[in-house]
Amino acid sequence: MTYVLGIDAGSAYSKAVVCEDGILRSYAVIPSGGDYKESSRKVSEEALKKIGLTMDGISYKVATGYGSAMVIDTTDQSATDMSCHAAGIHQYFPTVRTVIDIGAQFSRVIRLDDTGGITNFIMNEKCAGGSGKFLQITARILHITLDEIGPLSLTATKPVDFTTACAVFAESEAVSRIAEGASPGDILAGIHKAMASKIVTLVTRVGLVNDCAVTGGGAKDIGLVKAIEAELGTPVFVADEPQITAALGAAILALQ
Repeated sequence: MTYVLGIDAGSAYSKAVVCEDGILRSYAVIPSGGDYKESSRKVSEEALKKIGLTMDGISYKVATGYGSAMVIDTTDQSATDMSCHAAGIHQYFPTVRTVIDIGAQFSRVIRLDDTGGITNFIMNEKCAGGSGKFLQITARILHITLDEIGPLSLTATKPVDFTTACAVFAESEAVSRIAEGASPGDILAGIHKAMASKIVTLVTRVGLVNDCAVTGGGAKDIGLVKAIEAELGTPVFVADEPQITAALGAAILALQ
């Protein structure tokens, strides 16, 4: 038995995955906070504890993500989060050729070949309009949690039509719509539509090839996923725990 550990030190959440001979055995997700090294240690210990292992039982460790440079001294190797997302999604869904990753700071679209190799990609890192940051801002305005956004958006009867997909301007527009009496569900549905439109623009630039999957924290928002499906005109795959895709990919690379 060979146990490996994949760590994704994300800007908002740190994730750890333990695999045994290529099979996912355990995972954990915790907020990153400001100390990536400490959050990576804690999330790794949590994942290991679930299956009764300690770090001594791990053969190889690979780190990826926004804060990976800060935890490399406690792992065997680092890898790009792009390559880890590709490996992770290929493990989940071998038929997927287009990956939409919605992270806390930015979103990106990755095209894969039939072996899970990356053939093209594009990012929107200079704008938060299609990222989880947009959802965080919206949750703060509406005084709700991120987990409430998806279900609440599905209650919309008249989605608000936002004139901008920019997170900065949409914040003030959302406040104005609240003052006008728009319901939270209608505002959220409008936000999702604006985000989906921005994300699908990236997909169009890369070129949609089915099957398509959505990963990252944004994939946990059912309202956003449905909005993306509506914009794309095709269903998308979402893993049971879409936040751990890169960590799973890091574990797969560790095994290799």
